[in-house]
Amino acid sequence: MRKLDYKWIALSNTTMGMLMATINSSIVLIALPDIFRGIRIDPLAPGNTSYLLWLILGFLVVMAVLLVSLGRLGDIYGRVRMFNLGFAVFTLFSILLSVTWLHGSEGALWLILMRIGQGVGGALLFANSNAILTDAFPAHQRGLALGVNSIAAIAGSFLGLVIGGVLAPVSWRLIFLVSVPIGIVATAWAYRSLREVGQRRAATIDWWGNITFALGLVGVMIGITYGIQPYAGHTMGWTSPFVLTMLLGGTALLIVFCVIETHVDDPMFHIDLFRIRAFTAGNVAALLAAMGRGGLQFILIIWLQGIWLPEHGYAFDRTPLWAGIYMLPLIAGFLVAGPASGWLSDRFGARPFATGGMLLAALSFALLIWLPVDFAYGWFAAILLLNGIGMGLFAAPNSAGVMNSLPPAQRGAGAGMLATFTNSASVLSIGVFFTLMIVGLASALPHTMQTGLEAHGVPPADAARISHLPPVATLFASLLGYNPMATLLGPTTLHALPAGQAAELTGRSFFPHLIAGPFHTALVDAFAFAIAACLIAAVASLLRGAKYHHAETPQHAAAVRTHDHVEELV
Repeated sequence: MRKLDYKWIALSNTTMGMLMATINSSIVLIALPDIFRGIRIDPLAPGNTSYLLWLILGFLVVMAVLLVSLGRLGDIYGRVRMFNLGFAVFTLFSILLSVTWLHGSEGALWLILMRIGQGVGGALLFANSNAILTDAFPAHQRGLALGVNSIAAIAGSFLGLVIGGVLAPVSWRLIFLVSVPIGIVATAWAYRSLREVGQRRAATIDWWGNITFALGLVGVMIGITYGIQPYAGHTMGWTSPFVLTMLLGGTALLIVFCVIETHVDDPMFHIDLFRIRAFTAGNVAALLAAMGRGGLQFILIIWLQGIWLPEHGYAFDRTPLWAGIYMLPLIAGFLVAGPASGWLSDRFGARPFATGGMLLAALSFALLIWLPVDFAYGWFAAILLLNGIGMGLFAAPNSAGVMNSLPPAQRGAGAGMLATFTNSASVLSIGVFFTLMIVGLASALPHTMQTGLEAHGVPPADAARISHLPPVATLFASLLGYNPMATLLGPTTLHALPAGQAAELTGRSFFPHLIAGPFHTALVDAFAFAIAACLIAAVASLLRGAKYHHAETPQHAAAVRTHDHVEELV
């Protein structure tokens, strides 16, 4: 019996980190109804939608902001050291999330702040995992290793939906507590087993670059978050002075950041890496793929929780679990295609698999447009499987192609840049998808809402008032698996209606049936955007060039061989 090679130890550690971080990025999404009930707050009440959005996006925003900086610190101080710290930080904030005693707005703010802290831990894990694997694995096996890691990251975001659906009805605290024993074991194991085999280079910290990048990206993310909320009688807030200031100011700071990076000795964002064709094409393709994929999770949850499951007899309190279960074919596609495409890309290069994967993903989005809202599940499952296969074919080869193109001393920074593009695009994608959905709903929902309410005896004045409310409340209600009609109508209007009509309006089927038509109108626009993003990503991937590996130094190759040596068990 013999010990595992160091490279497999590195892969198991980083895969566990990716799973833990990405499961927690989505586990909150499916558990939001139970969380808000637990802290005694109505997420659909005026002023409370910002709590809902920041619980969803705060984790992703802080990860996007910190990834490059933490990857750069890994290059300077050690990638393993930063990665190990990530496990510890993530576990600490998971504990703090599970023990909150606060309720109302104070409880919501506590959870948001602790989620931001958890995001710091996730950023430490994300920023350094690909660089650790690239250091540990020889060039001819990196596709397989990065494929396993990439698929773990993508699959984890959907596994979180299932785990959250199982645990949240028992206790909302369990969705945070579940990470604690895993985090403790993973922290101890990572500190014990991981070793520094990559190149480190002494350098000064680019403070101005870090500050302008962080402030610029945060500004853009805040602008996107508040842009999809109503403002001064408008359906959305894109014309709000605050939103415009955040977007324009954030963009200006990011331009200043790019200028700074060309004038400092040790930049955090190596602009010169974009001279490497495979690196540039891979990052552009990753950004566009994330744009296409990022909002898919939200659309599917709205579709299942808000419409399809209630119309097929599922009570609203059961829809979170079943929404996660019904999306399992998507995970299956990732798990089948990811490792296989990573292994094949080691032999044939990234281009055919990454390009083909994006074309398959675009086809799957077109088929989702074709699918009726009240679909037969077999067709829905087959299309999700196809989407998972397409995204799985893309993720591993693209990551391997980008990492193989990097000089060994820049792998931490390069991995952070790749992860930043991916995570930033995911947040941007949510803003784009929500905007397109709200625009689509705004064009079709008012008439449908008014006629539907009047048909059930609601006075025309009340029906008109409700139908002209911003559709974002309807969208969030569907996302949470709520029927908002009792809140929208109010107790006075409800009590004035016949008991049978009031029960019908607030029951399981009225709201999902009402919004099904307008939802499909909005869905077409959102998925058309996803198709365009995937097709452009396919073109970018096609332009990456043939199989390419950056030359490694003899010192690094010797370090890998030393740690790859098979040792006898004691």
